[in-house]
Amino acid sequence: MKKILLMMAAATVLAACGQKQAKVPAIDMNNLDLTVSPAVDFYQYSTGGWQKNNPLKPEFARFGSFDQLRENNVERLNDLFAQMTTMKTVPGSVEQKIADLYKLGLDSVRLNQEGAAPLKEYLDCIYGVGSKADLVKLVADLHNSGVGVFFGAYVSSDLADSDNQILFFGQGGLGIGDRDYYLEPSNAALKEGYRKYLEKIFTLSGIEAPEKASYNALAVEDILAMNSWDSVKERDVQAQYNVYGSAALAEEFPGFDWNAYLEARGIPAQEKLVVAEPDFFQKFAEYFNNEDLNVLKDYIAGQYIGDAAGSLSDDFYAASFDFFSTQMSGIKEQKPRWKRAMQVPNSILGEAVGKMYVEKYFPESSKNKMITLVDNLKLAFDQHIDELDWMSDSTKVKAHEKLANFTVKIGYPDKWKDYSSLEIDPAKSYLENLAAASRWYVADNLSKLGKPTDRTEWGMSPQTVNAYYNPTTNEICFPAAILQPPFFNPDADDPVNYGGIGVVIGHEMSHGFDDQGRLFDKDGNMSNWWTDEDAAKFNAKAEVLVKQFDEVEVLPAKDGKPAMMANGRLSLGENIGDHGGLSIAYTAMHNAIAGKEQGLIDGFTPDQRFYLGYGAVWAQNITDEEIARRTRLDVHSLAVNRVNVSVRNFQSFFDAFGIKEGDPMWRPESERVHIW
Repeated sequence: MKKILLMMAAATVLAACGQKQAKVPAIDMNNLDLTVSPAVDFYQYSTGGWQKNNPLKPEFARFGSFDQLRENNVERLNDLFAQMTTMKTVPGSVEQKIADLYKLGLDSVRLNQEGAAPLKEYLDCIYGVGSKADLVKLVADLHNSGVGVFFGAYVSSDLADSDNQILFFGQGGLGIGDRDYYLEPSNAALKEGYRKYLEKIFTLSGIEAPEKASYNALAVEDILAMNSWDSVKERDVQAQYNVYGSAALAEEFPGFDWNAYLEARGIPAQEKLVVAEPDFFQKFAEYFNNEDLNVLKDYIAGQYIGDAAGSLSDDFYAASFDFFSTQMSGIKEQKPRWKRAMQVPNSILGEAVGKMYVEKYFPESSKNKMITLVDNLKLAFDQHIDELDWMSDSTKVKAHEKLANFTVKIGYPDKWKDYSSLEIDPAKSYLENLAAASRWYVADNLSKLGKPTDRTEWGMSPQTVNAYYNPTTNEICFPAAILQPPFFNPDADDPVNYGGIGVVIGHEMSHGFDDQGRLFDKDGNMSNWWTDEDAAKFNAKAEVLVKQFDEVEVLPAKDGKPAMMANGRLSLGENIGDHGGLSIAYTAMHNAIAGKEQGLIDGFTPDQRFYLGYGAVWAQNITDEEIARRTRLDVHSLAVNRVNVSVRNFQSFFDAFGIKEGDPMWRPESERVHIW
């Protein structure tokens, strides 16, 4: 299901937890590359052995230490699902729904026999549309099915009144995902690869004149891309908060029947809604009104088929894989069918699976450990706020209040999601069941419109290998899949654990005070709690961090293409998170070991072990194609830069490894930055 979401919850990749395991070394010497000096390339020094010992498998574009843990998690979940397929399940139970979804995904014989047949009824509906008025209703129906043609409309917390849920409209409709793929000449080969992909899936679907249809579909996406905000501008949450009502929506963006659209979606007239990118919607509505109906239908058909490709026969999946995985990311081999199949129930019935997961793999003791760690990091953050030399006392008071008001969610929700009304029918096709699930989720989202925000709701399932900070609820969330090396190791010393899980916790806390999070107050409302002088000082410091990353070459010039540089503006929020996480966790680590005997372990001092613990989190191999894709799309910096660029702002790092002026890892004091 595709959704167009306002960029609110900032995430950092974490780790999977599990049952009690054999002892894992706090620092595995085999993961280091001792042939390289930490003063020359700390990332290679701290992870080079891991990279050598874990060559990139052909089914991955990127594989790192946290991906290893995710793979362990996949094995555990698959075992749970496989057990259910052998059980006699009660119709309507979550076990029945999980088992049947899993079996539908595994049944390649049935999928290949059905071929394009599951698409036929809806494609006939698309191509049977005879007017723009009917096309508006079709767009609404697709949106109710989770297929994001042209734009997105969804319910979320009001940025200025976070206790209430309102309707948001956001740009979308791009099959490749980012406007620059359509607009930059250097991406011409990828764009043509996408057109050929469209032609292929049109052919497989039995569409007449598939080549012409592919050019029509791409032409529509070109227009959408031309009028879309770029990924950096999309991070400006204040610019995205543009309030309208239903009447103003129709008046300001003529050419698309907004009232008919809302009615078809079952959404009543709204006194307040938000249009994130007004100029996009103005151009879209005008274009929709003037473009040939048949061209628009080809675009919609392409989006619909592409959205469905993963739930159809092998030839559809292969076409999607060849473009999106191989050409765009450099992946050489498809994941085995069982991995693809298990991802579906894990996603659709996430909290039901999560409940089973935590019962088996997440003891209460793990939750208690996390609570202690979070409390220690909050204490260290309070210390840092007090010691800031660039922030006024009045703003410090507000910062302390916001930190104290953090909601901390650990492990799993107190109230589990109810899936009883979601029907999974094995007599229907895989596509029909996934479409029904998407409709269920969209309806669930729309049901929140006009209601108070449920602050107990989780944005991730417990088994998700991730974490987040949400500014509108001022919460940090750490799912159960977290307390495992290299993030947390019960057998490791404090410096290593604070370099791992400590930085992760500090990272999420820092998101509450990054360039986006700082715009929200302790209650999750977008409001200015800063003095003008403090805001100016913060922005100046943030600009230093932008410059540090902008200067990094991620790919050299090749085949006539210029060198690709990191995008410090796009990744600013995550870079502030890493920067703050390192700073705060380092203080928390020294608080934890104060008064304790701390000699050398494995020949390393506590400070060295702290930074080695941080480096270990980001051990990784990655394809050039994926480097280019992530640099363009991902708000997170590449792993090597999350280490080598970030640590060079801390004197404690230089002191720990004896790094001095003239060394490649050295950064002069005048070029460093300290924010949080």
